[in-house]
Amino acid sequence: MVNENLKTAPDDSHRIATTDDIEVSTYLEIAKEMGGEQPAATEEAVSGAEREAIIVLDFGSQYSLLIARRVRECQVYCELLPHDTPWEKIVPLNPKGFILSGGPASVYAPDAPLAPAYVYESHLPVLGICYGMQVITKQLGGQVTPGTKREYGHAILHLSEVDSPLFTALPDSTPVWMSHGDKIEEMPPDFSTLAYTENSPFAVIGNGSGIFGLQFHPEVAHTPEGKTILRNFVYRICGCRGNWKMGNFVSESMDRIKEQVGSGKVILALSGGVDSSVVATLIHRAVGDQLTCIFVNNGLLRREEAERTLKVFQTNLGMNIIYVDATDRFLDRLKGVIDPEQKRKIIGEEFIRVFEEEASKIGKVNFLAQGTLYPDVIESVSSISTASAKIKSHHNVGGLPAKMTLNLLEPLRYLFKDEVRQVGAELGLPEEIVWRQPFPGPGLAIRCVGEVTKEKLEILRGADFILMNEIKKAKYYRQLWQSFCVITDVKSVGVMGDYRTYSYLIAIRAVTSDDVMTADWARLPYDLLARISNRIVNVVPEVNRVVYDITSKPPSTIEWE
Repeated sequence: MVNENLKTAPDDSHRIATTDDIEVSTYLEIAKEMGGEQPAATEEAVSGAEREAIIVLDFGSQYSLLIARRVRECQVYCELLPHDTPWEKIVPLNPKGFILSGGPASVYAPDAPLAPAYVYESHLPVLGICYGMQVITKQLGGQVTPGTKREYGHAILHLSEVDSPLFTALPDSTPVWMSHGDKIEEMPPDFSTLAYTENSPFAVIGNGSGIFGLQFHPEVAHTPEGKTILRNFVYRICGCRGNWKMGNFVSESMDRIKEQVGSGKVILALSGGVDSSVVATLIHRAVGDQLTCIFVNNGLLRREEAERTLKVFQTNLGMNIIYVDATDRFLDRLKGVIDPEQKRKIIGEEFIRVFEEEASKIGKVNFLAQGTLYPDVIESVSSISTASAKIKSHHNVGGLPAKMTLNLLEPLRYLFKDEVRQVGAELGLPEEIVWRQPFPGPGLAIRCVGEVTKEKLEILRGADFILMNEIKKAKYYRQLWQSFCVITDVKSVGVMGDYRTYSYLIAIRAVTSDDVMTADWARLPYDLLARISNRIVNVVPEVNRVVYDITSKPPSTIEWE
């Protein structure tokens, strides 16, 4: 029986904000302010009789998007929605089960976020993770209390009920990742312990109605059998069929684009990154010359980047592309600016101004297309949860003038990065586009510590070109999430050719990551690092020292600024 602690969701649910943190072309804030049409999540996500979904209700965990990603990896469609989303927004997705995410709150605190009543009244399977488990416990009649100490890190999970469908194909004992301060003092009625750890006697609980709670995080890489647990939940408990495939997505997306655009015109800011490239190709296949791409060279691109992009899309794919060299405009605006947040806002604002000028020359335009992806809100202003912390603003959030009234066309807005690459491969895009490492919207400006100048940009381009060349020759490019150079505002003394030098310090950053939420510094071979350093200091005369960044995320971010 659901008790009085249940909260019914308010009618004014928050729409998920989606912005793409590696593309230049995002204008979501503009469209929102000017009332541009927003495609409804429930209509755009997945279509047809095959529709099925797992709904993740977000309580503010930094890992929430990872849950959705892991479910998607099981070829089951999944959406992350605010914890107070009303039922009428969920019904069209044909939900097969709910996952309640972790979060920073304590369920016994005043006004603690709780699950809507429909989660339990729907009689669909429910899986609570960490805070989500505590929500289930409180709402169904159990007791949660403050722990005597925070449990953070590895623990060994021991199964009590090895026959539970949640544990199919799991060993009797397995490592898991804990991150919690509160504890379950008393389980709800009709629940039993399914697994325990040394410090958590109720590490996994469940009842006979398909409701389960996990005190650990199955979505993180530190829980090696976590994906198996999630797979068991979506297939064995929720009964999903696994029909989320990129081939289906491509054909359905093209049909939706044709229907939405009709005879209208579409503009897209093309950066050459995989997101905007896939969007451009998808729309071009659907409506042909009704699409016009605008490529703005802001002077913050890498060596030969503009030329390569134009060759692929204009020459090889036959798209309508307007090329604008706005190098001087951007560098003039960035003179004397050293604060990275200010750099981002200036670049975003100036980009829109250039884009507006060029778009106005085209004539009547109906749609603004953009490479918006799903996991874009965690490090920016999140509307998913007020509990999510803002790490840094992205180039496309804040500081943008609201002057355009266009309907948005965002065919990738429910995809993760790896899914976008799959779409690119389905469309037959060149590997150099599909597997291009993420490049930030503000470009080299945030890899140039301190003031951005032409001199420092040229030094950085030279060093970065060498780095990319050596990384690719050593066949590490596709193994790395990102690899790049940073020019610092530091000069140091050196000796070259018996002469004293006082030159710039270049830092190399190379990381591995599955999800961008966390990243580890790449253990590149010493001989490869030696070759890179040797080439840079010999070929780029303004550099006499190269260092390697061995900091993971967290505590640092991937980009330096």
